[in-house]
Amino acid sequence: MGKITIAIDGYSSTGKSTLAKQLANSLGYIYVDTGAMYRAVTLFALRNDFIDEKITDKEKLIAALPRIHLEFKFNKDLGYAEMYLNGENVEQEIRKLEVSKYVSKIAVVAAVRIKLVDMQRKMGAEKGIVMDGRDIGTVVFPDAELKIFMTASASARATRRYKELLDKGEQVTYAEVLKNVSERDFIDSNRKHSPLRKADDAIEFDNSDMGLKEQFERIQNFALRTIDRTK
Repeated sequence: MGKITIAIDGYSSTGKSTLAKQLANSLGYIYVDTGAMYRAVTLFALRNDFIDEKITDKEKLIAALPRIHLEFKFNKDLGYAEMYLNGENVEQEIRKLEVSKYVSKIAVVAAVRIKLVDMQRKMGAEKGIVMDGRDIGTVVFPDAELKIFMTASASARATRRYKELLDKGEQVTYAEVLKNVSERDFIDSNRKHSPLRKADDAIEFDNSDMGLKEQFERIQNFALRTIDRTK
């Protein structure tokens, strides 16, 4: 059976990562969460005071990029790879709302995107990969055999994210999460470099009122049909 590249793009909190992990596991493919990469760079920027509510010191961040080493390491117990920043496992820390508040501001920095896109293309050079993010089907792998663009209403996405954060013990309000989702949508869609948009040949997938099982089964079916056509 031939291997393909699967690009999953879409808005924040649409469940891209959950779905992509399931799909990669079912196909025996490599899974890459590009959002984790941008979150790790954001965490680095926060730790080094390159960003706060008022400013983003792009010059210092760009100068520090050679000092940022990102790596995914597979966790057998979890069944997926975790994000490491300069040798430190930051998988849990990068998922916090504090990082979510700033990740879109870091993602608009062209030098950051250029560095990470280059890394992502190298990861997927041999195909057999499921990669999710914001610009995978449009910029990273414009020739991907299967492209999915995931969307859902802002309220549905905020509700999911709010419950997820509460389950992790974070003290947040629904209003804060909804505001964060809306702000990230605007920044991601309007940034100058690689804005979030649906590729012309992507399948749009609205999961506002869809359960995880139905989502997975439908997208797995898309994948299997696409793989079958490449034989």
